[in-house]
Amino acid sequence: MRTFFGGRLINSSSSLPDAKSSPEADSSVLQIWGGHPLQGHVKISGAKNSALVIMAGALLCSGDCRIRNVPLLADVERMGQVLSALGLRLTREDDILDVDAREISTSKAPYELVTQLRASFFAIGPLLARLGVAQMPLPGGCAIGARPVDLHVRGLQAMGAEVQIEHGICNAFVPGSNGRLKGARIYLDTPSVGATETLMMAATLADGETILENAAREPEVADLANFCNSMGAKIRGAGTSTITINGVEKLHSTDYSIIPDRIETGTFLLAGAITRSEFTLSPVVPDHLIPVIAKLQKIGVPIIEEGSDCLRILPAEKLRATDIDTLPHPGFPTDMQAPFMALLTLAEGDSIINESVFENRLRHASELNRLGADIRVKGNTAFVRGVPMLSGAPVIGTDLRASAALVIAGLAAEGKTTIQGLKHLDRGYDRLDMKLQQLGAKIIRVNNEASADAELHTNNSNPPASVSI
Repeated sequence: MRTFFGGRLINSSSSLPDAKSSPEADSSVLQIWGGHPLQGHVKISGAKNSALVIMAGALLCSGDCRIRNVPLLADVERMGQVLSALGLRLTREDDILDVDAREISTSKAPYELVTQLRASFFAIGPLLARLGVAQMPLPGGCAIGARPVDLHVRGLQAMGAEVQIEHGICNAFVPGSNGRLKGARIYLDTPSVGATETLMMAATLADGETILENAAREPEVADLANFCNSMGAKIRGAGTSTITINGVEKLHSTDYSIIPDRIETGTFLLAGAITRSEFTLSPVVPDHLIPVIAKLQKIGVPIIEEGSDCLRILPAEKLRATDIDTLPHPGFPTDMQAPFMALLTLAEGDSIINESVFENRLRHASELNRLGADIRVKGNTAFVRGVPMLSGAPVIGTDLRASAALVIAGLAAEGKTTIQGLKHLDRGYDRLDMKLQQLGAKIIRVNNEASADAELHTNNSNPPASVSI
């Protein structure tokens, strides 16, 4: 198969989702007939949030980078288009992405791409480090709340950059003859993942030592640091609240494999829990899933570690209510809040979910209620009263993780659930519907707009004979 990154032909054995939200992508829907247990094994893809920032980190390299375990996602396609627009050459085959970053032809990223993908803004750090100048539009992404870039800007200023934001564009340059950033001690007001990653990348080629305090501790931050270190960077402490970076003159070629996606793993665990199923998942890093596994075990879902990188989920006798507060890592991840809410709709008793990371991330509650859930929302808190059953209905995914929550609910709902808004789902899950099919779920994707519209007005309880597993 052939795929394009921003007009540059790449060779690939599988095509990526269309990053430009084509009419076909906008009109496609998922149809799910619930009540079917899952079984078998699911292969977990590389971490979305690692892949995107590591692709941006390839800008730091003065040679070629080979990145393995890259998931097949619309957001990866967008990031590839951003890098291509900056002059990099990319080729992809299966889950291997080769990036030639020896020449960067421009310091100005395209507005129409960066405004669709928040992670592309993080390229401002490596661009400044390599070129001493960068022009980045302010970012976009899911509408889940305010995610300002002030921490990025203040950190770059502390490292000697001049930064101005005008007409939606962040213009930055490094004054002086050598155009190099300077090491600094930077305290982050909040442990922002994006700011931590941006500043860590910028510091790899800076003069002197940079210390990031109150840094984000997410596994993806440590994965980025390991990637940079494999190119010759000198980063210590990633994964803790204090990261120390000693700048080097340049970084060299590398061959690096991305960690498994902990959010995809958690999503499949919840799919297994809500369908009372038994199956295995690998590769995984159990330590990255401690808060999610702990909550599942608390509500009655048995999970067993089989070896160092495999988990087995077993059917729960019953699901019990629990309370959840989302927090930065190592707390309960905000990306798992919506999918876990879907599970709690069928738990016995009352659950309280407090979303403390993003202020606009409970919109899926109303869609879950359309499936028969009993959820009240007040501010950033959702009150979930367990119900005996869910019923299939037409619903719309409002953001990436909200869409995943509706898929999970649809797997347990009686009858047929039709889900619109797949452009969100395809941003962050590598062929989720196909993986669920392989586990035995009755789920299909309908791409024809007329057929999709007709399906939204019917709710037949039986799957068509064309559904194959």
